[in-house]
Amino acid sequence: MEQIEILLERLGGRYSSSLGIDLSGNKEKEIFKWFLAAKLYAARIGENIASRTYQEFAKENLLTPNAISDAGWDKLVAVLDRGGYARYDFSTATKLLAITKDLIEKYQGRLSKLERVSKDNEDLAKRLKGLGKGIGDVTVNIFLRELRDKWEKANPEVSDFVVLGARKLGIVTGRRSKKKVLETLKDYWQRHKVKSFDFCDFEAALLKLGKNYIRKKKDTFWLTKG
Repeated sequence: MEQIEILLERLGGRYSSSLGIDLSGNKEKEIFKWFLAAKLYAARIGENIASRTYQEFAKENLLTPNAISDAGWDKLVAVLDRGGYARYDFSTATKLLAITKDLIEKYQGRLSKLERVSKDNEDLAKRLKGLGKGIGDVTVNIFLRELRDKWEKANPEVSDFVVLGARKLGIVTGRRSKKKVLETLKDYWQRHKVKSFDFCDFEAALLKLGKNYIRKKKDTFWLTKG
């Protein structure tokens, strides 16, 4: 078994898939679900808490811009608290209301429209960050990373964790720009594709590997075993 197969088997692929979000059909409803999840993941909080909080939103069926806007601040705070997001509950509720308000008013609540009117990746990121006052670079990178193969204009640079994971596996060596790293990873994936996964899964797995290495929870020795 090749190391890339082991990587995906052990760490899994897209974060969206682990949440039950299906981006394969490029459907508006699923894209917004991932947008909400990306916003939750972007805070300095454990991934398990962000995942649990997203599931609380799902239980309450707060998975569209209108549903979040109609829920109001108090309910959003309660949902965030149940998920363990207490440290950021007030600010996140306020930001989500501002973000959905702008999305509804500027783009009829459709992220696909926002993407369609964007000129390129830079303009796309700028428009996303222009929603409310709570969208930063981290949220945009998380969100667009899993839409590389769905939105033509989605082409964020690879994160530092992805670069680290790729270096630990020996896929990337020497000094390279992030643009070159991304090209190298895409080429590597084309030569070592794994059935039922795609490049976004590969990128997400590398990111998880990089995070695990930093946290010293796992090492990479098992990736060299056959």
